[in-house]
Amino acid sequence: MKILILGGTAEARELANRLVAAGHDVITSLAGRTQDPKLPQGGLRMGKFGGIPGLSAYLRVAGIERLVDATHPYAGMMSINAVAAALATGVPLVRYMRPAWEQQLGDDWITVETASEAAAVLPSNADVLLTTGHAGLEHFMERDDCHFIVRTIEAPAMELPRHATLLQSRPPYTLDGEMALMRREEITHLVTKNSGGAQTAAKLDAARRLGVKVIMIARPLYGPATEVADLDAAIAALGLTG
Repeated sequence: MKILILGGTAEARELANRLVAAGHDVITSLAGRTQDPKLPQGGLRMGKFGGIPGLSAYLRVAGIERLVDATHPYAGMMSINAVAAALATGVPLVRYMRPAWEQQLGDDWITVETASEAAAVLPSNADVLLTTGHAGLEHFMERDDCHFIVRTIEAPAMELPRHATLLQSRPPYTLDGEMALMRREEITHLVTKNSGGAQTAAKLDAARRLGVKVIMIARPLYGPATEVADLDAAIAALGLTG
């Protein structure tokens, strides 16, 4: 079976490795935003497709028989394009979506819909650990009455103002490490997206223990697809073994 995986997550890489080991012809597509990414087994495609027409054309020309959307939960446009391209070509689509984090006893969360809304609800003089990635960063940087620790894997394209400090690091993160960071920087607020997964969940545990307020940006809406929450279910939904 020839399979295209829209990747960029650890789960996408694991799925590709399992399907290659089972003898399938797998191509993983990466957006190319991360330098020196961990690469899966099988074929690799880097860069954008060119919207719905480009992805549809690729599915046809490459003879793709199954499409898997295993992108980051906030790669909303790619997920929307995948739905449209699957409908246009008749290629079956399976979406792997890791379960969202759920608020626990002792959490102090405010849930918002967008980065601009998250920036707006921050109080003056907040010391913020910002882990929302590059998209929407400009909304936070306009808040010069707050101080930000901007944690990203890759440095953002925009130059950070004086009230922001860049912290480049790559998950996974530990509870001890997150607590030490929040204490050292006297963090009062954590702003994050509800990405789910274990690799970055420690920041929520640390915030709970330290009384740090969390501003959680909710997941975007996705188009219709067969959606699964673990890799065994993804393989079953594809009608494959691996």
